Amino acid sequence: MKITAIGADISRNDVSCSKSLVENIEADIYKLVDLGAHSAALTNVTGDDVVISAFVEDDLLETINQGIVDILKNNAEDLGDLSGLSKDKNKAGEGISYAEANIRPDRFPDAIILAFDTYGGESFVMDAAQSAINAVKGMKDVTDVSELLDKPVNEIPGVGYVSADTDDPVVVATIENIESVGVVAGAMIGAALGNKNTYLVERGTPCNVLPGSVLVSATALMNGNVIDLSIPFENKTRILK
Repeated sequence: MKITAIGADISRNDVSCSKSLVENIEADIYKLVDLGAHSAALTNVTGDDVVISAFVEDDLLETINQGIVDILKNNAEDLGDLSGLSKDKNKAGEGISYAEANIRPDRFPDAIILAFDTYGGESFVMDAAQSAINAVKGMKDVTDVSELLDKPVNEIPGVGYVSADTDDPVVVATIENIESVGVVAGAMIGAALGNKNTYLVERGTPCNVLPGSVLVSATALMNGNVIDLSIPFENKTRILK
């Protein structure tokens, strides 16, 4: 089994996602379960970017990926990142973001998803995402962590190709012990925030930052349930006096 996560900017503006866009996508998530996904959700809403994630058996990965893209297309207020996706690698452009990671067959499907949105921070957003990946590689109770799409042209299973110009990355890590979610998420969030002008936001927060910044949202998808990790992380990191 895997987790697959696909992110895209399909909002009508550059700073936020409308309530109707979020509600319309959430209303279509059942279609992924009908296609065979173990579970699925709209996990991250970050600035003007959304991420749909799903737990899926390996042999259905391409089917579910296409299903996710269909939901994004059907609900798009603006084609945005979807216009860069191509079946022809020679025509691939700036497009959707993609991440996948393996899940051990004897474990509940639990994962952490980080989604990044840039507002003038394109030059360092990949560094922030890579920091989160590096922080948890080899960590106890982490089954797998995704890799960034860093080739000139990248293939997304089942849906086509995008170029390396895609600049709102998604990172996923799969967890083997429920009590390790906080440890792993803390490492990922902390590593990302160590980069300049990178800010943690709650799910659905508009991009109210000075240009030259990166937003990151953090979500746990635990057996199909969505938890916005920004809120407990904020509480956990308060300085006691």
